[in-house]
Amino acid sequence: EPLPPTELYTSERVVVLISCVLSFLGSSLLVCTHALWPELRTRPRQLLLYLSLADLLSALSYFYGVLQDFQRTSWDCVLQGALSTFSNTSSFFWTMAIAVYLYITIVRGSPTSTGLLCCFHVVSWGVPLGITVAAVALKKIGYDASNVSVGWCWVNLDAEDRVMWMLLTGKVWEMLAYVILPVLYILIKKHINIAVSDLLLSDQFTDLQWGYLLLAPAFQPRTSIADKKLVLIPVIFIILRIWSTVRFILTLCNSPAVQNSVLVVLHGIGNTFQGGANCVMFVLCTRVVRARLFSSICCCNCDELDWHLGRSNSSWQHPEPHEDVPDSERAKPLLSTT
Repeated sequence: EPLPPTELYTSERVVVLISCVLSFLGSSLLVCTHALWPELRTRPRQLLLYLSLADLLSALSYFYGVLQDFQRTSWDCVLQGALSTFSNTSSFFWTMAIAVYLYITIVRGSPTSTGLLCCFHVVSWGVPLGITVAAVALKKIGYDASNVSVGWCWVNLDAEDRVMWMLLTGKVWEMLAYVILPVLYILIKKHINIAVSDLLLSDQFTDLQWGYLLLAPAFQPRTSIADKKLVLIPVIFIILRIWSTVRFILTLCNSPAVQNSVLVVLHGIGNTFQGGANCVMFVLCTRVVRARLFSSICCCNCDELDWHLGRSNSSWQHPEPHEDVPDSERAKPLLSTT
């Protein structure tokens, strides 16, 4: 006997809606930093931009689905389900594309070309689009009783081959990411550690260079931060997404545990907060971007204060040495670091 629909409580919906908003804001901030500061447009951050666009669309579609809390298949249920299926699957592909790019450039040492980027675009946009169009055309998208979602629409429970379509429209790519991401990032981290060890053991190092390398205050923190990021990227992805997989398996097993309130909330946050998590890692925890962001905020505050005080434009052209000059000089090394 099939499980009854999962009832969503108001508190659960509010938590997931907040997660959607935070993810939308986080993805928007990533897009804005890319648009405002051309000097930060490295190839990895270009890939991150496309991931942020997918997460942006995902957050919007999930927000509408949770807000509506669909109780049957309707035109907006199908539309929302199609958008979330496309954006969510695309997010998986772009997340893996970033890992593949880092592996090729760091471990393999191969130069990247526009051909590789084109390949990423074809796979990360094309495959999800093809799957989504096929699912909609064959009427596989619809009401799923919130047993494999949290209010939004996904694969129609009435479809006889619903398990296959659940796999095609997300789960198989999600499970592949659980394996591919940790393997690639472990290989990258191992390669970096070996490269650093080889460098330290090289005869080319003088005693002075050894002392500088080991005692430089910036060296260890930066390498430590980089190592933590390499570990955190797959870990955070798995922590966010695993609850969706757990509920999917419980649904296949027809287990009533799928309706557990804690699982429902974790599933809702995990599916919707990817953009927020990326913002924390690649904006707030990235020194260069964080410095630019805080610098811009400070400048805006200074401009507003200047307007209120009625100071003239000339006062900004000739700043006081003991206030403005040291700050700008202190900002320079921050912006030049990674």
